[in-house]
Amino acid sequence: MGPVAVLGAGGQLGSDLCRLLTHRGVPHFPLAHADLDVCQHEAVARRLAQLRPRVVVNAAAFHHVERCEEEPERAFAVNALAVRNLALVCRELGALLVHISTDYVFDGEKGAPYIEDDPVSPLNAYGVSKAAGEFFLRALWPEHIIVRTSGLYGGRGSSVKGGNFVLTMLRLGAEQGEVWVVTDQALSPTYSADLARGLWALVEAGGRGTYHLVNEGWCSWHEFACAIFRLKGMAVKVHPVTSEHFAGRARRPRFSALGSVRLGELGLAPLRPWQEALAEYLSGLEGP
Repeated sequence: MGPVAVLGAGGQLGSDLCRLLTHRGVPHFPLAHADLDVCQHEAVARRLAQLRPRVVVNAAAFHHVERCEEEPERAFAVNALAVRNLALVCRELGALLVHISTDYVFDGEKGAPYIEDDPVSPLNAYGVSKAAGEFFLRALWPEHIIVRTSGLYGGRGSSVKGGNFVLTMLRLGAEQGEVWVVTDQALSPTYSADLARGLWALVEAGGRGTYHLVNEGWCSWHEFACAIFRLKGMAVKVHPVTSEHFAGRARRPRFSALGSVRLGELGLAPLRPWQEALAEYLSGLEGP
């Protein structure tokens, strides 16, 4: 299957997906932000019309949660209006559009992992903008896959966020010997290399619609941090705190772990447990 256009190819997921496609011999076009700004709608339409991909993967996003509160117009431009434009372009080309979304479209009040059909109710500008992008895509082009994920980490991290949670914990732990991490927010930590494999399996299986794709299981951010240091063999004190310990404009869901009922409908197994994925990621990092 192919060719595939990968937007956001310089990010954690985009780079892992391009490596996977290269390994499998799938022709693809890596398009990082420097190559193509998804907010430049006419440029996007021209470039994709030239490339004529059969599949477009949109891994581009503005996902710094606090900055989305400060720059809601930019959040909406990248996470919603750009998706609307991509849906229209893919409709013209007859291309499948695979769009990456987030657990932050939920408010965290369910108290159990969210499944695909649960109603969205975002708490912050980032979540609102991502929910709007999903809405535009569903309304404009049925040949789509929306992949919601959670707690993404991989590679050398996100340039927008200055790394990822795992790398940040390792850096702070090495510098300070202690960290403060919240106990009252839960997630499904997800390794970007696993997400790339799962995403492509969805494409090959003929999936359409919305799917939750995360490493199996969930934990609090505090438990996630403890696992990082334990697996790395680092003696770091992880202080438990509540969300009120950190000043921030953006409200965050207290329990945004994801589960899936739709993967099984395609005969696809869930991704491996998050602890196994984390161990593999850490084993590939240099340092202690």
